[in-house]
Amino acid sequence: MKSIKKRLVFNFVFIIVITVVILEIFLISSIRQYYYKNLESTLLNQIQTSANLYQKYFSDATLQENVLNNVDTFWKQTSAQVEIIDMDGKVLMDSIGVMPKDIKEMEDVKRAIEGEIGKWVGSVEYDTEKVMAVSYPLYSGEQQVGVLRFIASLREVNRDIKRIAYVFIAFGGLVTLITGLVSIFLANTITGPLEEVTIVAEKMAMGDYHAENRKKSDDEIGKLSDILNYMAKEIIKKDQIKNDFISSVSHELRTPLTSIKGWAVTLKQDNEDRQILSDGLEIIEKESDRLTLMVEELLDFSKFESGKITLKMKPVNLPEVLGHIKKQLMPRAIREQVDFQVDYIDEFPLIYSDENRLKQVLINLLDNAFKFTPTNGKISLLAKLEGNNIIITIKDTGCGVHSQDLPKIKEKFYKGKSSNSQNGIGLSISDEIIKMMGGSLDIESQVDKGTSIIITLPLQEVV
Repeated sequence: MKSIKKRLVFNFVFIIVITVVILEIFLISSIRQYYYKNLESTLLNQIQTSANLYQKYFSDATLQENVLNNVDTFWKQTSAQVEIIDMDGKVLMDSIGVMPKDIKEMEDVKRAIEGEIGKWVGSVEYDTEKVMAVSYPLYSGEQQVGVLRFIASLREVNRDIKRIAYVFIAFGGLVTLITGLVSIFLANTITGPLEEVTIVAEKMAMGDYHAENRKKSDDEIGKLSDILNYMAKEIIKKDQIKNDFISSVSHELRTPLTSIKGWAVTLKQDNEDRQILSDGLEIIEKESDRLTLMVEELLDFSKFESGKITLKMKPVNLPEVLGHIKKQLMPRAIREQVDFQVDYIDEFPLIYSDENRLKQVLINLLDNAFKFTPTNGKISLLAKLEGNNIIITIKDTGCGVHSQDLPKIKEKFYKGKSSNSQNGIGLSISDEIIKMMGGSLDIESQVDKGTSIIITLPLQEVV
């Protein structure tokens, strides 16, 4: 596996090397042009001085006569190689005695014969280094009589350029080395925290959710550390809730199963007491219903968690639903001596909703109200229209909910600290269903005074 640190250092150094190389090529090229330009200017100044001197003092004699009698005049002004060429391109004199042939074909000589200043850089047979030649027309009065040519070797110039280039290359290497070290340091500032996050993530993957990563900066890595720490805390929290739930559900399942088994053993003993038989069968029936309800809640919870739950929306007559619930629960209210009131207006319009799920929510909430409301208590179910919303309120005079439990009571698997609390998921499922209907479920409660549950649903009338 390639490490991020190596890739970062390589990329940093690669960028620096490319930058340094491009910069040095530009600088060395600029230095070369500068030196060549200086040499060209020097040769041009010297050749102009010699040409002017010839025109002023020696133009009365022919070019050939001046070559014989005054040739020293031409190279007193320069240390360069000097050539004198006539208009036919013939070399009359060369200061080093080379006397090259076909010089008329040289670019600088051609331009000088045409009356312009010519310049040429190239290789010659008698020197291992390139040379720079400058040719200048010679005049006698108004008439051009020949060409004066100065030739300088580029050996010294190239040596100076190479020396400067070596300095630049050494400096570039030093810059690359320093930036490489800085790149390693910068890469460590990035990969160091990442390695720490990775180590913590590996510990979490092995099940150690108590491992915590120390946040060092408010950047993306710091945010990742916060997310990992938050995730670990949530996993610990959910795991604890799950364990508590399993423990509580196991206890709640054991209770009805124990009752069913106990009465089954009792009835198996051929007991002829009809009252005992009736009581036993009634308890078995109730405990079986209780077990069925618990299993249905668990199945609903599983569907919600997997996203498989869907609502079957259709026109619903809300007064009929409320009337059915009243008929269903009124015998229980009479049996438990609770004042159960259902109040709603008859002018409710038909609405789009899932009738069965709406009944499930209301019965579940009312079942909780009955569980926690003592004898001679009161439970009310009120439905009304407020603007574009349907407000359904379930109110009881039961034991209420502690203030510290109230914000978390709708959480999955949450069990309150009160001795009256039960560990169920019915309230959580009801909240999810109401949210799917586009509404909200709010709870208000005071200990020993009672609880109010307010369901708000958007009014979607059937056209």
